[in-house]
Amino acid sequence: MLSFFRVNARYQTISLIVFFLLLRLPFFLGGAPLLIPELSWMLVGEQMGRGFMLYRDVWDNVSPFSGLTYWLIDSLFGRTQWIYQLAAITVSIVQIIYFNYVIHSREVFPERSFIPGALYALFLNISFDMGTLSPMLMANTFLLFAFGAIVKILVRREVSPQVFEMGLYVGIATLFYLPASLFMIWAFLALLFYTGSTVRHHLLGMFGSVFPLLMVVLFFYMNNGMESLNRNLLTSVFQVKQYNLNDFTSLIASLLLPLGFGVMGFMRIFTTMRFVSYQTRIQQVMALWFITAVFTIPLMQFLAPMQFVIFVPPAAFFATHYFQSFRKNSFSDELQFTLMGGIILLIQYQGLRGVVPGIAMGKLENLRARPANLPGQIRSKRILVLGQHTGEYINNYTATPYLNWELASYDLMNLDNFDSVIHVYDNFRKDPPDYVVDKVNIMPKLLNRVPALQKQYEASPWKGIYQRKI
Repeated sequence: MLSFFRVNARYQTISLIVFFLLLRLPFFLGGAPLLIPELSWMLVGEQMGRGFMLYRDVWDNVSPFSGLTYWLIDSLFGRTQWIYQLAAITVSIVQIIYFNYVIHSREVFPERSFIPGALYALFLNISFDMGTLSPMLMANTFLLFAFGAIVKILVRREVSPQVFEMGLYVGIATLFYLPASLFMIWAFLALLFYTGSTVRHHLLGMFGSVFPLLMVVLFFYMNNGMESLNRNLLTSVFQVKQYNLNDFTSLIASLLLPLGFGVMGFMRIFTTMRFVSYQTRIQQVMALWFITAVFTIPLMQFLAPMQFVIFVPPAAFFATHYFQSFRKNSFSDELQFTLMGGIILLIQYQGLRGVVPGIAMGKLENLRARPANLPGQIRSKRILVLGQHTGEYINNYTATPYLNWELASYDLMNLDNFDSVIHVYDNFRKDPPDYVVDKVNIMPKLLNRVPALQKQYEASPWKGIYQRKI
């Protein structure tokens, strides 16, 4: 298989697409389980489709361009999981082709091949949750575009208008996934250390990064949403963590091979002395990418393989050097590539189909959304879940802005504050739920604090569930 992708021919681009689609075959055969974050993203798009404004009327910390994407998908197709997966496949194919194009066309390695794209495609399948349309996956596309702009600068040995283009891509990536803002530092260091950039060039790159952010801030300012933007997005990056969604065993198992081969490839660079100067600089830029990506980990809302897609470009880059360091048609590199691919596919199939009974590794049990044990009458209703939702919204719709519980608790767990009580009442009045599923037992206190709501809601026959009076 590896020798096949060593062939430098135009048809190999099609081969990369077919290779990736074959790796995603389990998604076509039986689908993938719905994940709690994936359900939340669908709900955000759904609420925005009903005319509610992100952050001000929908309390969630998804970045604005990601929310806009989910709104667009929901407006066209509704809450359809396979559409989101199809969109994720499309985004992934764009990344694979573009990554290989940059490496291939700019002669980043002495050997021109399609191995970078093949490794990128393989590493995008280290876990089945990589098949979701996550904000990080979308942001990664524009970070790759920024990398492509830097490569152009390094190859031409002159700082050109690509500086603004590079900054613009990083700014757009930030609007898809806020922790990607750290790559502004990556771009600055790349220009500082590896180009002949001047202060004017740095200012141009910084303006490119900040310009789309300023446009978004201006939009929320003109729509009376600055306070909501700050609370639900900017400050929540440092405060909101969903540790109950973490699955460290699956995470380590999924990342071990890509990062392992990436590290081995990086180490082999020091024993290879056949690179020209700009190739060495590109390697150092990609090493800076990896270091910057490490600093995004504390900013992640939860830890799952899908969040670590940001590590795929440097892992594929340095793993390419590892496999190309063998002589052509070597049995050793073919064997290692085949074993690596087989283990990655096994982890993916284990997560999706449980091919090895009794082993939970790779299944991401904490992230899966399961239909809640709700009465049959509560179906296709507008509901509010007080506490962390795990599947109550699968067959229902969300009401009130309180979608993200960590953000909603600022109001709902602070009912001794008069302003919080007023906020809760206003939000119930604007978008009243038919049922309230109280998982943290705060509804009695809420009804006691807001007599107007006490007139509208009463305890249902089911424990922990309150219904709206007819």
